[in-house]
Amino acid sequence: MKKLVLSLMALMIGAAAWAQSKADITDPSKELTWLGLDFTQLKFIGDAAQWKDAGEITNGAMRDRYFPGWNDLFVKEQKKYDVAKATNRADVKYATNVTEKANNSIKNPSFFTDDANAYTHLTEQQVNDLVRKYDFQGNKGLGLLFFVESMSKGKEEAAMWVTFVDMGSKKVLLTKRLTEKSGGFGFRNYWAKTFNMALKDMGNDLKKW
Repeated sequence: MKKLVLSLMALMIGAAAWAQSKADITDPSKELTWLGLDFTQLKFIGDAAQWKDAGEITNGAMRDRYFPGWNDLFVKEQKKYDVAKATNRADVKYATNVTEKANNSIKNPSFFTDDANAYTHLTEQQVNDLVRKYDFQGNKGLGLLFFVESMSKGKEEAAMWVTFVDMGSKKVLLTKRLTEKSGGFGFRNYWAKTFNMALKDMGNDLKKW
């Protein structure tokens, strides 16, 4: 019985040692993994036809072409989309395959809508629920991802939830909704600006959050 109690205590101590806390978010000594952009909840409000460089932008094209393209920017252009700098770290790990799997799981995509109210359709509780069901593919420790909520042609901006998680326990440590102005040439770059600005604003305000 004594051995069993000691074993359980050891397991509890070990779990506590691996658990992440909100304080770890701004601690540069704590390892952080960038998980990418999750578009599973995205609503695109308005018509995408104005971007003639892109041709017809279908639901399938959004999922298969643009979602991977926007995520790739964080990996291929790390000096511009500088997650490490934004989180006050020398470097971060990358596991964008986590959000890639989530985005690819959308079997019957329906992103486009004319409903202006869809711009604000996620809540903090819904973000928590999404994280609890997430497949972090064996990754542990502190993770960061953006749940992209909406893109509005009329507002010329996008809304997203910057979300820090403990991947082991699937617990949200901090989530914050940001809205950012779009801009740039071509469909991809026009919306990519919003992700870059969100990253910069997060870096400027993280300690206040």
